Amino acid sequence: MSTTVAHVIAAAEQLWPVSGAEAWDAVGLVSGDLDAPVSTISLAVDAVLDTVDEAIADGADMLITHHPLLLRGVTSVASDRYKGAVLTKLIRAECALLAAHTNADVVETGTSGRFATKLGLSSIAPIVEGETPDRGIGRTGQLPEAMTLGRLARLIGEILPPTATGIRVAGDFDQLVQSVALCGGAGDAYLNDPAVLASDVYITSDLRHHPASEARENARLQNGPALIDVSHWASEWLWLDAAADELRALLPDVTITVSELRTDPWDFAVVQ
Repeated sequence: MSTTVAHVIAAAEQLWPVSGAEAWDAVGLVSGDLDAPVSTISLAVDAVLDTVDEAIADGADMLITHHPLLLRGVTSVASDRYKGAVLTKLIRAECALLAAHTNADVVETGTSGRFATKLGLSSIAPIVEGETPDRGIGRTGQLPEAMTLGRLARLIGEILPPTATGIRVAGDFDQLVQSVALCGGAGDAYLNDPAVLASDVYITSDLRHHPASEARENARLQNGPALIDVSHWASEWLWLDAAADELRALLPDVTITVSELRTDPWDFAVVQ
C-alpha cells in the first residue's frame, strides 16, 4: 500500500504532536488531499515562492515547512498575492502543504534541541517546561568548557548557514561563558525568565532594541546574560536535517529532501 498524505500526517503527529503547539499557532495540514499518494517530501523553513517552485520542480508530493503559511488571517487567496500564489501553485501541482511549528519547537529533537546539540551542550533542559520535563520552549545547558563570548559567537557562525545580517552580540568579547540559554526563532519573550537570567549567555533571534537594551542594562545592575542574536531562519534551518532523518525512519518508502534555499528575508547589509 502506497504512502498517502494521511500517513504523513500520522508520522508528523508521532514526531511533533499537535498537542504541543501553542494555542495561537496554526499547525497541521494546510492544503492537500488526505488520500493522495506521497513518494517525495521536501522540507523547508518557509513556504515561499522559491521553496514551493523548488519542491514542485523536484516532483515533491508534499512540502513540510516549519512556519505556517496561514498563521494570521487572510481574506483572499487570489493568485496575485503571495499566499494565494503559493497555494495556487501547490494545488495545481498536487503538492500538499503541512506545517510543524511550535509543536516541533518543543520536542527533544526540535529546533532548540537541535541547536543545543550542535553546540555540544550537556545537562540540556527546556527554558519553559511543556507536556513533559524534557519538552518545552527553548533549551538551557552547559558548554563542554568555558570560552570567551567572542569565541562562542564564532562557533555559532560555523554551525549556522551564513546570512546577510550575520551574528550580533551584546557583551564583552573576552568575557568567559559556559552556561547557555537558547531559543530557536524569536525569543525575546523569555529574556526575563529565571532560567535565562541565570545563564551566562542567551542565544536567540529577532531581538528588538528596547527589550535587548533593557536586558543589558538590568544585567549591569543585577547580573544577567550576554546576548547573541542570530538569523531566525538560520537557527531553525538546523532542525530540517534531523526532521528529515526522523521522517525517513517512519516513512522508509518516501524520498525526503531538505531545501538549502536561503529564505532569510535580508539580502545584504552595509557595515558602517
